[in-house]
Amino acid sequence: MSASPATRLTPATIALLTLPPLMWAGNAVVGRLMNGLIPPITLNLLRWVLVLLLLLPWTWWILRARSGLWANWRRFGLLGVLSVGSYNALQYMALKTSTPLNVTLVAASMPVWMLLLGRVLFGVRVTRRAALGAMLSLIGVAVVLSRGDVHGLLAIRLVPGDALMLLAAMVWSWYSWLLVRPPAQPEPAAIKADWAAYLAGQTVFGLAWTGLMAGVEWTVLDGAAAHIQWGWPLVLGLLYVAVGASVVAYRCWGAGVARVGPATAAFFANLTPLFAGLMSTLMLGEPPHAYHVLGFVLIVGGILVSSRR
Repeated sequence: MSASPATRLTPATIALLTLPPLMWAGNAVVGRLMNGLIPPITLNLLRWVLVLLLLLPWTWWILRARSGLWANWRRFGLLGVLSVGSYNALQYMALKTSTPLNVTLVAASMPVWMLLLGRVLFGVRVTRRAALGAMLSLIGVAVVLSRGDVHGLLAIRLVPGDALMLLAAMVWSWYSWLLVRPPAQPEPAAIKADWAAYLAGQTVFGLAWTGLMAGVEWTVLDGAAAHIQWGWPLVLGLLYVAVGASVVAYRCWGAGVARVGPATAAFFANLTPLFAGLMSTLMLGEPPHAYHVLGFVLIVGGILVSSRR
């Protein structure tokens, strides 16, 4: 599953696919910091409400009856439920019982799911090069997770949050394939050509699902957990996840996937745990270690192997 000459990696494409993992690593750290301030699904709801408000000044026309959005409600509804409504909610729920590093490392199984779903759902052949790239990338993730100690890797115990993040990785893989596979009903040209309108269309339907789930969340939570602690930490966190981890990251990810395809792009997602580990290291005041460098080399090696012409 290698990139064609027209879609091989260029410096611009590498930049497009590297920025989202950096933003998403920060999203995991911020999501963990939000524990105790706001319930996880409510956090996801407010995040995407802000995203829609940011996009509407340029994309309000998609709400018109003749914009084509409503005629393609199945397509945008599925994209919205998978990305806005499910992936992000699952991640914030995972962070209730897991750490940012563990969450991003479990998500690093995404290249494997990307290859498997591509084969099962869309009949895309898995090449030896892609399989080798996936293996190298996952070894790099394991090096970071174990801190370079095999015994440390064997001592790891998964928690419920890790299982939720595994499900989220499958959801995101499906979403990424849908971005590049032509739908049965052609999408409106005006929406498809405008990245902001495309994201806003997904957000409209994703918010409907997220709002429903947030209502369920407040119904089942006990009194101690069912509250929002307003203040500058929560406001700044919401601004980051709405602007950086949503608008900027989704724009770059969509553009990168369009250039090289979801299978190659998935290997860049494995940079997220590396960035999360470095952020945690910096926050704790500890210097980087040799295993960070080795993990980075292996992850990047997986990217290069999978994307060779």
